[in-house]
Amino acid sequence: MSGRIRLATPDDAEAVASIYAYYVAKTPISFEVTPPSVEEVRERIERTMQRFPYLVSETEDRVVGYAYAGRHHERAAYDWSCEVSVYVANGMHRRGIGRALYAALLALLRRLGYYNALAGITVPNDGSIGLHTAMGFRDAGLNRNVGYKDGRWWDVAYVEASLQHTYPEKVEPPLSIRALDAAEVEEIISRAVNGSERPR
Repeated sequence: MSGRIRLATPDDAEAVASIYAYYVAKTPISFEVTPPSVEEVRERIERTMQRFPYLVSETEDRVVGYAYAGRHHERAAYDWSCEVSVYVANGMHRRGIGRALYAALLALLRRLGYYNALAGITVPNDGSIGLHTAMGFRDAGLNRNVGYKDGRWWDVAYVEASLQHTYPEKVEPPLSIRALDAAEVEEIISRAVNGSERPR
């Protein structure tokens, strides 16, 4: 069961920080080496939500996963592409949480007017590769020995997904997540999760 998915609030910072700390301290999945404080995570949530969706998944009132988007690059021509990430609490994998979070996140990004979603995956990581493939991502290359953590070098695989049917010659700037009211956000999330909506 994926539980309830909703937009994050600053009050979720403690739960998100706890989930993320495991990946920072115990794995090479994140290339951070010191888990960020609750206050830093709160600031990251607030900063992300100025423009992009930041989602959490709750099961029995406990946050068990989160996903968010961010800028792919600062230069203006990249504005229609974004990077995405998803994290599921240790011990809560293979329950559909990551898939439901990504379905909701990608559906919201599509509605906001983004055309491409990209992600980097420290490899080997069969679980993450499998999740991204299931959600419609395709291989976009490999950077070898690009990160050093825990006494060894790591490769990062890049994947990408198209979010729209076509790539028109003229486009409007993407909307901010703040442009959508709560009812529309809830509807998009519900439709994506229940309908298994995937990138185009």
